[in-house]
Amino acid sequence: MSKAIQNGDYLFKKVYDYVLHRIERKEWKEHEKIPSVRQLASEMNVHRLTVLKAYQLLKQHDKVYVKDKAGYFVQSNMTKNLEYLDLDNPIISAYVQNNHLSEIHQLPVSYHFSQALIDPNLLPNHYFSDYVKKVFDFYPKVLATYSTVQGDLELRETLTQYFINQYKTHLGADDLLITSGSQQAIHLIAQTFIKPRDVVLFERPSYSAAIDIFKAQGAQIVTVDIHPDGYDLEQVEYYIKQYKPRLFYLNPTFHNPTGYTVSVEQRKKLVELAEQYRCLLIEDDAYHDIYFDHAPPPPIYTYDTTGTVIYIRSFCKYISPGLRIAAVICQSSSLMNSLLAVKSLADNGSPLLNQKIFLHYFSSLRLQQHLEKIRIALQIRKEIMEKELAVTDWKWISPKGGLNLWVQLPDTLPTELLLTKSIEQSISFVPGQVCDPLKQLSSWIRLSYSYVNEKQLREGVKRLVAVAQSLYK
Repeated sequence: MSKAIQNGDYLFKKVYDYVLHRIERKEWKEHEKIPSVRQLASEMNVHRLTVLKAYQLLKQHDKVYVKDKAGYFVQSNMTKNLEYLDLDNPIISAYVQNNHLSEIHQLPVSYHFSQALIDPNLLPNHYFSDYVKKVFDFYPKVLATYSTVQGDLELRETLTQYFINQYKTHLGADDLLITSGSQQAIHLIAQTFIKPRDVVLFERPSYSAAIDIFKAQGAQIVTVDIHPDGYDLEQVEYYIKQYKPRLFYLNPTFHNPTGYTVSVEQRKKLVELAEQYRCLLIEDDAYHDIYFDHAPPPPIYTYDTTGTVIYIRSFCKYISPGLRIAAVICQSSSLMNSLLAVKSLADNGSPLLNQKIFLHYFSSLRLQQHLEKIRIALQIRKEIMEKELAVTDWKWISPKGGLNLWVQLPDTLPTELLLTKSIEQSISFVPGQVCDPLKQLSSWIRLSYSYVNEKQLREGVKRLVAVAQSLYK
C-alpha cells in the first residue's frame, strides 16, 4: 500500500482496497467498467469525494483508466500511459491491445499515414467564409436557436431529394436523422439496440471506432471475413441462424480499412437474409463519393423494402470535417422513434449553425466541382504511395476509392517493432490488430494516402520502406 494511502483516512483506504481487491482477484476484468462514483459511494455508504479520490489514485497507479463521459474502466496489465512509453521497446501493448488509435493520431509526427482524413489543403476552406456570412444573413438568430433533435427540416428535405434523385427510391424527410458525424450515429445505434451480451456481427477487419463502441456497450462480437469479392454468404447465413445477432455492422463501399467494395448481387442477398432472419443491417458509408474510376453500386438500403437497413452517410470528411454532419436513413418509424429518444438524451440536435453552413454548400454547384478535383488528387496520391511501395515484397489490392491501402507485410517483419521504429522516424500508421475485433491481424497495416501532400507522401513512404528494410531478419 502506498504511503499516501497509509497516511490517509480509514474510509479512503477502505474504498481503495475494496476496488483493488476486486481487480486483483479478476472479479472485474480488463477493460470492464467499474461502478460509477455515485454508485460505489451509495453501496459503501461513503461520500462521493472519498470514492473520487480513491479512483484518482487508482488511475495514477495504472489500475483504472477513464473514458470521457463513460466512467472508469479496469486497466490492462500490459498498458502504460503514453507519457511513460520507452520508444526503444515495442509499443504494441499501448497502441494496439487497448485500441487507443486516437493516441497514434496525436503523435507529433510529420508523416501521418494513420490519419484517414483528407489533406486540409484539398478542402474548400476559402469558400466557407462566404457560406458562413450567407447563413447569418438568412438566419440572423441561428446562434440563438436549437435544432430539432431529428435535425434541421430544410437540410433533411434537401438530402431526401438528393437521395431520391440518386437512387430512385421512395424516401421522406421523416426517414432522416442528422447526427454530429458518423461516429455519433454508430454510438446512438449501439445505445439504442444493444444491451450487454447481445451478439453483433462484424466484418473482419473493420472500422476500429465502431469495434470500440459496440464492445463498450457490452456486445459479443462474431466476425465475418471480408474478401476482395465480398463475404462468404453461406457463412453469414450460418452465423445469423446460429448466433441470432441483433445486427450486422458493415461498411460495403470502399471498406475501411481494406478498400473492398461488395457487389450488387451480394447487397441484394444480404437484404434477403436480414429480412428472413430479422437481423438489422447497419450500413456505414463514409467514402461513397470518393471513387476513382466509376461510381460504386447503390447502397444496400436502396434494396430494402421492410425497414431492415439503417444507413449512415457521412459527407463532411471531404467537405469540412469540423462541421461533423452525417445523415442516418431509417425507414422504420418505430426504430426511428427509438433513435430519436436516445439522441434527445445526448443533445437537443446537432448544432444548427453547422447544419445550415453544410446545407448551403451542399446545395451549390461548387460541391460537384470540388468532388471532381478531390477524386483526381486522391487517385494521384494513391498511385504515388503504390509506386513507392512497389520496391517491397508487401502485398495489397489497389482500391477503386476511399482513403486507405490495406497492406500485408512478410511474417518476418514484426509490425509492433516497425511501428516503434517508424515513430522514431516521424511516421505513423495503423497496425492491423487495431482494425481486428479479434486482435489477430498482426501482419497487416493500414496506410492512409489522403492526409499528407504529394512531396510528404514520397518522402514518408521512402522512410517507412527504409525502416522496414532495416528490420528484416
